[in-house]
Amino acid sequence: MTTTATSPDTSGPGRRQIEIYDATLRDGMQGLGLSLTAQEKVRVAHELDRLGVAIIEAGFPASNPKERELFELLSHETFETSEIAAFGMTRRRGVAAKDDASLLALVEAFAPIATIVGKTWGLHLEKVVKVDRSENLEIIGDSVAFLVAEGKRVVYDAEHFFDAFRDDPEYTLQCLTVAADAGAETLSLCDTNGSSLPFQVAEATAAVVAALGSRVRVAAHCHNDLECGVANSIAAVQAGATQVQGTMNGIGERTGNANIVSVIGGLELGLGLQALPEGRLARLTSAAHAVDELLNRIPQPSQPYVGKNAFAHKGGLHIAAVRTDASTFEHVDPAAVGNERELVISELAGRATVLEKADEAGLDLADGDAERILDRVKELEHEGFAYEAADASFELLIRRETDQYTSLLTLESWRVIVERRADGVLSTEATIKLSIDGETVFRTAEGNGPVNALDSALRAAITELHPHLAAIELVGYKVRILDVEKGTGSVTRVLLDASDGHETWGSIGVSTNVIDASWQALVDSLAYAVQPGREHGRTAALATGTRTAPHGGGA
Repeated sequence: MTTTATSPDTSGPGRRQIEIYDATLRDGMQGLGLSLTAQEKVRVAHELDRLGVAIIEAGFPASNPKERELFELLSHETFETSEIAAFGMTRRRGVAAKDDASLLALVEAFAPIATIVGKTWGLHLEKVVKVDRSENLEIIGDSVAFLVAEGKRVVYDAEHFFDAFRDDPEYTLQCLTVAADAGAETLSLCDTNGSSLPFQVAEATAAVVAALGSRVRVAAHCHNDLECGVANSIAAVQAGATQVQGTMNGIGERTGNANIVSVIGGLELGLGLQALPEGRLARLTSAAHAVDELLNRIPQPSQPYVGKNAFAHKGGLHIAAVRTDASTFEHVDPAAVGNERELVISELAGRATVLEKADEAGLDLADGDAERILDRVKELEHEGFAYEAADASFELLIRRETDQYTSLLTLESWRVIVERRADGVLSTEATIKLSIDGETVFRTAEGNGPVNALDSALRAAITELHPHLAAIELVGYKVRILDVEKGTGSVTRVLLDASDGHETWGSIGVSTNVIDASWQALVDSLAYAVQPGREHGRTAALATGTRTAPHGGGA
């Protein structure tokens, strides 16, 4: 019987609480190639609210028409757990706070929280804004005091804080003290350049907490330029910070911000702190993927906690151990973050993997079947097959090796003709000859390429006898050249993803001819759908929280 991995106790009263401040909609949008409409940003906000994020930084209401539209839309929305923060900056030099357009936009915004960024680093005062240190302190104090007087709760973002602290800790603490004296609720320590290491973040944060932590909330806002965004955020919390700022999936300018998804996992499951309301941690995976989908990004399979590979096991010994006690190779229970365990089929797999897949499919194996199937897998992977990405083809392999396979068709021949005319017009025609249930069937179809034409002809032939197969669509098509040194004579691997609208499965074909490899994968993708026992396999997978990789698209 499989047991689950153990984690620190994260239930019950008395857990230290860490406030999560999400900056996806503002700081995250500075990542190259990322864009959302105002309506899409509202959808992201609701995903964050369902996850249980405390504060959502929606953006800069004075920056452009789309941001103004967003704040208008958000003003009519209702959120269960999240509050909205509007972002701006301290007043301009020589302009009174009450006359500064940026501050007035924050006052006019419905958002109860105003986050303003200000200077703390002497280098920027001298080289960028050309303001002396005493005047900068006045700017910070005036800006915070004005917003507080207007009824706003103020977060002061100390830009380049950690660089400034290493350069001149005394002045840097002066900047924060002025903000606190003016009424700031939170002081956010920003690693704007992402230049700090965890020990530096911990040292500086501890100094701020010692000086001001009894009066204000101390927050960490880290970037990932040194691949330390998450580690730095956790180091700040260990040093006394009680708020962490970051973005979903670590998006943002340059190499991104601290990945708030991994921060939450580390705080809740690593340190036993409370970062989300009770019961919300299990939404972490779905929220991370939903935000990626809205941004038209493919969820990263190797992302900690929420990636589809985060709890994937490929080695035979690892799989056997996980089946006995999951904590042997899993640092947390995948269900705790809404993810699933994957037992990956490959030449490294052991007998346990074959048994697991057979059990999911409801197949009975006799003595020696698992070993024989494993030997066959190793032979085929030597030829170029890769079953870790073709769960349907692997199940069909088990069925064929154990005489539990329901045949869909027998191929007699196929032919594809591709013609390009002088006027540039391309035409493709495929003809297939099959034996289906003892009858010989001919079909011809046109397509926008040889694979599409073959697919159309195949479907025309089999849907008369199996009409339910008409609902199956190809949702992914990937071609890989396995031995590139052979040029156009190389072995080609084709991976297809098919879906019936409820479930997605992968199939594979390997050949020196890309069309032949595609045909193999096409047939497997449809043959899988007519096998008996598939409902049993799905039910078993849902009951155990275990599935076989992959069940997603792969175009």
